Amino acid sequence: MATILISGIGGQDGSYLAEQSLAAGHRVVGLLRTGRASRAPENVECVEWDFVSKEGLRAVLRDVRPAHFYNLAAFSTGAGMYDDAVAIGELNGVAVARMLQAIVDVDPEIRFCQASSSEMFGDPIVVPQTEATPFRPLSPYAAAKLFAHTVVNSFRMHRCVFACSAILYNHESPRRGPAFVTRKIVDAVARVRAGDTGKLLLGDLDAQRDWGYAPDYVRAMRLMLAHDRPCDYVVATGELHSVREFCELAFSHAGLDWREWVEGGAADVRQDRRGPRVGDATKLRNTLGWRPETDFGTLVRIMVDAAIASTDARMTT
Repeated sequence: MATILISGIGGQDGSYLAEQSLAAGHRVVGLLRTGRASRAPENVECVEWDFVSKEGLRAVLRDVRPAHFYNLAAFSTGAGMYDDAVAIGELNGVAVARMLQAIVDVDPEIRFCQASSSEMFGDPIVVPQTEATPFRPLSPYAAAKLFAHTVVNSFRMHRCVFACSAILYNHESPRRGPAFVTRKIVDAVARVRAGDTGKLLLGDLDAQRDWGYAPDYVRAMRLMLAHDRPCDYVVATGELHSVREFCELAFSHAGLDWREWVEGGAADVRQDRRGPRVGDATKLRNTLGWRPETDFGTLVRIMVDAAIASTDARMTT
């Protein structure tokens, strides 16, 4: 039974990773940020670290003795990738360097996986994007993620750490935070179905995303650390779908016409997105045998059903 250490365990990806790891028979430990409330899944131990102290993390690694360390923690609010650039740089970038240095200092055999982001491609010059596509970050969030991505590469090449980066494209689930557009849409469906007459105000309905299902992407990260060689991989579906299409599928699944309930406008417009951002996961497919198991339509239906069930449960209590 291996010990799995997960930062960001209270988030969408962390919760699914914990569940998959526990189901595989592993011991799971959540790395929580000191002083920050976070809910961990059942049967998960938790330790704290302030994400600043190098000695503090070294003590955690000595005590926990993980075989695998996944860094899924990140400062982001969906549309708020420009909020507090200093904190974003510290938590999403510099903290990763501390993690890798602590691994070198305590146990270089620990395998490390960094949750990188397609945001690093910014306004891409190549479509679709692969691991070799040039990065052009356009926000503090993307720049910090690129710093962390580069540090992972450096420690792998020069310090012989088994360190991988998963370049994750948009991935959703019922556990996605309420600030993200997919959750806003499915929550609106549930409210309308329950009798709410308010309209959902969104930004550019024609904006397109490469949307996948979070448990599939977590499975990809687990495959990366189970492989015999560390490497970076794009994790994506290779398909683009518009916000309009997401709305149409979500509302129709509940027997509603989205056009009666959704208005496009200035709300939540992401000015940093100009080029089509869609990933090519050929390397991941050919090397690790990964394919997404949940298609776009199924993802939307899963999220709508969960939102409706949650709303119905609140109304009956």
